[in-house]
Amino acid sequence: MRPVVRGDHPKDENGQAVIYCEYAKARRELINRMGEYCSYCEMHLDASLAVEHVQSKKPAGTVIIRRELDWYNFLLACTNCNSIKGDKDVVLSDYLWPDSDNTFFALKYSEGGLVSPADCLHDELRTLALNTIDLTGLDKTPLNDPKASDRRLINRRETWDIAERSKQHLQCCDTPHMRTQIVFTAQAKGYWSVWMTVFKDDADMLQRFIQAFTGTCKECFDPDNGYAPTARVCGKC
Repeated sequence: MRPVVRGDHPKDENGQAVIYCEYAKARRELINRMGEYCSYCEMHLDASLAVEHVQSKKPAGTVIIRRELDWYNFLLACTNCNSIKGDKDVVLSDYLWPDSDNTFFALKYSEGGLVSPADCLHDELRTLALNTIDLTGLDKTPLNDPKASDRRLINRRETWDIAERSKQHLQCCDTPHMRTQIVFTAQAKGYWSVWMTVFKDDADMLQRFIQAFTGTCKECFDPDNGYAPTARVCGKC
């Protein structure tokens, strides 16, 4: 899960905080800052990318208006992640969040598009990672259901295969142009964590992916150590 930077509250031409009368109106600014990607599964979407509330705007049985229009409660989500997460009234400290933690450090992406807690986690972080995966359904595997609308695993699997082929092509023809083309492909396909995992031993490509995907939190990676993921300042990981 890509760690992202939402940034401070948008300001108008007079330097005043923008007041949103509808949360959907924040979508354009969120995309400008974080790209056209689901904040959870990392799918690239030109449309059907919704403003998502980290803490539910209307938990079941209650109405908490202040959450609905709070800039710092906004992320972006695809239909599947948004619906699976639903209106659960989550406790923030029970999960890892792409806007506050280094979620790439905590989640492991494997061949076949599978997502699991990273091997290096201590028990507490592992529990938080499992909670996060369960909350967004990133471990769902509906491959054998032809009627399933959740294609996230299928898309991750396809992207993994494309990334592997791209890596093989780069080994045969390692030019700046080829590296640029691979980044363009990654931006179009999405699933940033897959590309970062497949190219984990190529520091130059990691830097390119971090730079190319709008809103990626650069402080989460150590350029002096091959862009290895590092703990996020003030985050749980």
